[in-house]
Amino acid sequence: MIEISNQTARRFVLGRQGLYPGRRWRGRQGVVSAMTAGEALQLDPLSIGARSQDIILHSRVLDYKPEYLYEAAYDRRQFFDYGGWLAMYPMQELPYWRYHMEQRERDSYVSYFVKGHKDVMEFVRAELHRRGPLRNRDFEGKRPELQSYRGRTDTSIAMYDMWLCGELMIHHREGFDRVYDFRENITPRELDRVASAEEAEEFFARKAVAWLGLKRESRMRSELQEYMRRDYSPAEATSLLEKWKEAGKLTQVQVEGRRETYLILSEDLPALELLAQGKVPKEWRPKDTTTLEEVTLLSPLDVVSARGRAKLLFDFEYKWEVYTPVHLRRWGYYVLPILYGDDLVARLDSRLDRESGTLNILGFWLEEDAPQDADFADALARGLKRFADMMGARRVDLGALKPVKLRRHLTALLK
Repeated sequence: MIEISNQTARRFVLGRQGLYPGRRWRGRQGVVSAMTAGEALQLDPLSIGARSQDIILHSRVLDYKPEYLYEAAYDRRQFFDYGGWLAMYPMQELPYWRYHMEQRERDSYVSYFVKGHKDVMEFVRAELHRRGPLRNRDFEGKRPELQSYRGRTDTSIAMYDMWLCGELMIHHREGFDRVYDFRENITPRELDRVASAEEAEEFFARKAVAWLGLKRESRMRSELQEYMRRDYSPAEATSLLEKWKEAGKLTQVQVEGRRETYLILSEDLPALELLAQGKVPKEWRPKDTTTLEEVTLLSPLDVVSARGRAKLLFDFEYKWEVYTPVHLRRWGYYVLPILYGDDLVARLDSRLDRESGTLNILGFWLEEDAPQDADFADALARGLKRFADMMGARRVDLGALKPVKLRRHLTALLK
C-alpha cells in the first residue's frame, strides 16, 4: 500500500481533473480532451449567466465558449448525455453503457409504466419514425395517473423511459430541452453494440475510480451495483477488487490522517509519485497562467468539491444552496468555490445582468486563513476577468465585495 500526504492527495485529485496547476487545454479540441480526461460532465439547466457544465469546462479550457460543448456532442457526435444523474460521456463508451441501459428495462419504475402504457410507447415510436427527432412539447400527451419527475405527460415519460433503456438518444438540445431520436440514427455504426457483462464490469470499476481520482475502497461495491444494476455480496465485490489489484489495474492508497483506504488507477502511479516529490507531471503543465497566478472559479457541481469532497480534501465547508430556502441559506443562491494554488480559499456569489452586460458580485467570503496580499488580489482579478469574459459581461460590479481594501484593489485592476 502507498501512503501519501493530504496535500499530495489534493493536488492529485485536482490534477486528474485538469484543474492543477492550471488550464492545460485550449479551444474546441481542448473541450474534447477535458471532457474525456474528466470521465463525466454533469449537466444542469440552471444558469446565472452560464450553466454549471460551462463553468466546469471554463475552469479547465482556455478560450472556452459555451457553444463548443453542443458542437462536440451533437454536431460531431463525440459525446452522449445519459442517466437520471444527467451527464455527458465519450461516445466511445457507448457499448458499455448499452449493457447498463439494457438492465434498466428491469427497473420497477420503468417496467411499471411500460407494461401499462404499451399503446403510448407505440404511438411515440410511430411519430418519431414519421416526423423525425421530437421534443416533449411536440406531443400533446395526457396527464399521467401518478406525478413523475420524468415528465408531465404520458408521452414525455414514455420517451424518458425509452431513453433510459437505450432505445432513444438525445439528438440535440434546444436551449436545454431534449430532442429525441432513435439510437441507430445517432450512434456511429461501429459503436452500436452491447459489451459483455465481464467487459462492462471491468469498465465501470475503472470509471468509478478514474472519475474521482481517489476512490474510497468501501464504496466500490455500491458503485458496481449501480452501474451493473445487480446485487453483489460483500465477498463477491472483495474478490473482484483483489483480482483487479493483482492484475495491476488498481492500486491501494492510504492518505495521512484517514482510516479508510482508497483506490487509484495503477496507470496514475507515476503522476502520484511525482506530486509526492513536489513536482508536476510534464503533461499537466498549463498553457497559460497557473492557479497561483489566476484563481479558478469552480462550478457548484464540480466533482472535486461537490457532495462533501470540499470538506474532505480542502477542509472547506461547501453546500450548493440553490434549493435551500432563502432564510436558511448561509452563503447565497449560486455560490462558487474559488481555487487558489491547490486550495479552496473563498466563495463568490454572482449573477449576470444580461441587459446591462454586468456581472454583479452579490457576495464574497474569504476563509479565515486565506491570503489577502497583492498577489492574491491580482490572481483574483485575473480570474474574475476571464470568468466575466466567458459569460459575455462587459463590466464587473464589485459593490458587495468585502473587505474594502481588496475591493479597491480589484476595482483598479478591472477597469
